Amino acid sequence: MLRHLPLVLKNAWRNRRRTVLTILSMGVSLMILGLMMAIYHAFYFTNTPPEQDLRLVTRNKVSLALPMPQFYGDRIRQIPGVREVEAEQWFGGVYIDNRPEHLFARLAVEPDKFFTIYPDVNIPDEQKKAFQQERSACIAGRELAQKQHWNLGDRITIEGDIFPVNLEFTLRGIFDAKDAFMNRSLYFNREYLEQSLPQARRGLVGTFTILANSPDNVPRIERAVDSQFQNSPIQTKTETQSAFGLSFLAFLGNVKLILLSVCGAVTFTILLVSANTIAMSVRERVHEVGVLKTLGYTSEAILGIILGEAVAISLVGAMLGLLMAQLMSAVVRAMPTFNDQLETLTIQPSVAVLCLGVAAMIGLASAFVPAYHASRTPIVEALRSTE
Repeated sequence: MLRHLPLVLKNAWRNRRRTVLTILSMGVSLMILGLMMAIYHAFYFTNTPPEQDLRLVTRNKVSLALPMPQFYGDRIRQIPGVREVEAEQWFGGVYIDNRPEHLFARLAVEPDKFFTIYPDVNIPDEQKKAFQQERSACIAGRELAQKQHWNLGDRITIEGDIFPVNLEFTLRGIFDAKDAFMNRSLYFNREYLEQSLPQARRGLVGTFTILANSPDNVPRIERAVDSQFQNSPIQTKTETQSAFGLSFLAFLGNVKLILLSVCGAVTFTILLVSANTIAMSVRERVHEVGVLKTLGYTSEAILGIILGEAVAISLVGAMLGLLMAQLMSAVVRAMPTFNDQLETLTIQPSVAVLCLGVAAMIGLASAFVPAYHASRTPIVEALRSTE
């Protein structure tokens, strides 16, 4: 087959306009396919960092927007295998205005437990102590601080929207974390929020973050927490930190089905485009098939040449598509997002190999029928063809 490679490449480049347009159309389609497959891989096949394997998140079973009683934390702490429990609350609010550059996560936490729950947070000891000792203190991820041009000691005011209070903080610490979401977030003392709220809205918690003693205890703790509140008026749903992050995707619907549906639709579209192009190319060369046969080319060799041409065009389009998909991944990484998986989105080698395999299979599938009929055309009939 390799000895026919020059002929394959020459035939593929014969009608340059058609070949270029086919490669471009396949490139755009493979870009979409590659990007969707990269997102799917990031969501469902990415290994979580070791520190996340010990953390679980408990929320209201009905909805993340509904709170739970604060005393749930004391009962969770009594479960064997639980090392620490921290109450956390998404504050929301508005910083300066609602423009995208001023949107970031703002969470109320318990400073005395925060650094135990998140040991991967790197912050100087004096800044840690200031955050723990001063009620109106806050800390921010380094990426967020640089983006907002914050320095230690700056005053930061957040106008409440979910909660009917405006809070003013003093930035006492800037930390580094492995978690990209945390690096773009601001944390403050939950007690400061509690004391600022009306009495009727105190004592409620958005989520509990649980630190397990070992990874082996995680599944048991997950079941034990939800079983403990199974007959309570407010039931809970406990899941690992990575699963909790993916649960936000549920607001968009069945994301897995959406991604798979888009991949299937794109693959079918590529197949139609490739089949149409190859069919036209084969019809134009029926006469040449007769000439090749008179020169001694077998039907199998002619079939291989036509299939090779289709695969070559498909693979070139796939490589172009993967290059564009990698560029689109960089665009997605630069966009504001609260999903850790999208923070490091890239075209993994496994995704690239799969896309190239899909492209090759599409080339073979789209060309096989017209190539088979052309290779089996009798010499006399082929030489009489005027197409």
